[in-house]
Amino acid sequence: MNFLRRFQSLDNQLKALLATVVISVVWLVYAVTTIQPGDAEILANQPQPIAIASVPPSQMRPFESRASTSPPASVTVPTVPLEPPAVQPIQPSPSPQLPPQAPQWPPQRPSGLPAVPTYQPRELVAFADPTNYGERLVKDVYGRPVAHLPIIVLHETVSSANSTISFFQTPHPRDEDQASYHALITQDGTIVYLVPPDKRAFGAGNSVFNGPNGPEAVKTHPKFPPSVNNFAYHISLETPPDGRNNANRHSGYTAAQYQSLSWLVARATVPESRITTHKAVDRSGSRTDPRSFNQQTFLSLLRSYSQPALTAPRPQG
Repeated sequence: MNFLRRFQSLDNQLKALLATVVISVVWLVYAVTTIQPGDAEILANQPQPIAIASVPPSQMRPFESRASTSPPASVTVPTVPLEPPAVQPIQPSPSPQLPPQAPQWPPQRPSGLPAVPTYQPRELVAFADPTNYGERLVKDVYGRPVAHLPIIVLHETVSSANSTISFFQTPHPRDEDQASYHALITQDGTIVYLVPPDKRAFGAGNSVFNGPNGPEAVKTHPKFPPSVNNFAYHISLETPPDGRNNANRHSGYTAAQYQSLSWLVARATVPESRITTHKAVDRSGSRTDPRSFNQQTFLSLLRSYSQPALTAPRPQG
């Protein structure tokens, strides 16, 4: 009772100070008796506010932390182009030597033939990821020797050239997802080399070529049907925008595409009888490319290169 009278006689400031001291003592007693070992670590691991310096956008580099205007000396900040080019100018390089039993790629133009007309398409290299092509084999999965003469198979992309190149440059570890052409010809006539000619592109999975000596195909994978890939050179034409669908026809290919295709095919001594289409060799019943292909235009240009070796029967398809 005495304590209460004395407390009431104090001024308001002293009352507030005394109340604060009492509350602090009570909280300390509670904390000592209730907080368990390990709680301090839990608290220390809680997110803490971070002061972020303001950095002008002009000083920001890709992947650089915004916590400071410059990274610590021990940290290397990578600087990469925002849009790395998918294709590079063509660089000549020696091709690996094939085993003696395998056909030579590309087939060599015999000496003494007339020179081809002057024409030089734009050429680029955009190599596919190595998962999307393989070696040309000299034996099939059964161990039997194979040495077919080369054929050329014509395709179309159905999608845009850029989309097709991007797909081929993407790694595909699963065998079922792998695909590629050796070369692709864009609508402006640019030839983009995707797979070296001495490698096996995965352009026609379930396929057979009907040659003069009967059906030709090689089984190179125990899980998949035989195909022509082991002895084929696959060339694809970029499909026009109105043909990027499942229709039977589209507006066709450009004059520049036919010119570059003829130029490319003429550089190899593959007779017309061994130039074919994906539709002709396909055995899955699902391939119709190249749709709206003008065979007469192609052969007329091809023959203008005056190569006697290319004046055999017309291509299949």
